[in-house]
Amino acid sequence: MSTRTTPTERQRRLGAELRKMRTAAGASTEYAAGLLGIDRTRLSNMESGIRPFSPERVQTLACNYACSNAQYVAALVAMAKNPEKGWWERHRGTLPAGLLDIAELEWHAARVRTAQIMHVPGLLQTEDYARGVFAAVLPPLSRLEVELRVAHRMERQQVFDRPEPLPYIAYVHEAALRMPYGGTDVMREQLAHLAAASERESVEVRVIPTQVGGFPGAGHALLYADGVVAQLDTVQLDSAHGPEFTHAEAQLNKYRAHLDWMERAALPSRASRELIRKVAREL
Repeated sequence: MSTRTTPTERQRRLGAELRKMRTAAGASTEYAAGLLGIDRTRLSNMESGIRPFSPERVQTLACNYACSNAQYVAALVAMAKNPEKGWWERHRGTLPAGLLDIAELEWHAARVRTAQIMHVPGLLQTEDYARGVFAAVLPPLSRLEVELRVAHRMERQQVFDRPEPLPYIAYVHEAALRMPYGGTDVMREQLAHLAAASERESVEVRVIPTQVGGFPGAGHALLYADGVVAQLDTVQLDSAHGPEFTHAEAQLNKYRAHLDWMERAALPSRASRELIRKVAREL
């Protein structure tokens, strides 16, 4: 199998999980490489995502590592399969790889929860609002770069239109409802869209009102993707240099606690919808 110059986050994650499984079993790289009939350098490349694992090799390693969690192993085998490339691959070479990794993460997630402080969640944005968000970055993007990002963001929303829509919970601070990206008219349209989206069966929007005061993780945009098994949960954080991904257990626990706090502090769905429409009327 060929090497990859830029493995995706999902490919790196598969390698990391198999490395973690090997370490937990107390197996050396030499032992694991011998099981597969390859040298240790190639195994290291596979564990870093540079070279792919076949489903058969995933099963061989899991068996010899004495991993008894059948659901976890099945999930890793599924990650190693090579079905048709996702729609996001059409953007490879024209957009930063991290944006494509976000789309792939959402597509394969069992559920997504997000916390947004300064703007409406990307999966619930209108085109004009998204255009306003991308126009506000530094250094400024060219018109073409903005439009490429807007098109990609709109395509991400197809997770709600597939036969099994993505279960999605968005915790949105009231401040985000009052930040008029793109201008007042665009913002009013965005709030109407957000309220309508919150009535979808698979979508829940919960607003954190300003009177709540301070809250943990203030200022951080957070996406928590549930894996098909808990061991494959992933957190994605926004940063000035692009998206960051983490799946370290301590970090997962921390961000689960943040989201649990927001769950308790946020208004119920209906009251959130009422507040969204109230803010729209006040613009």
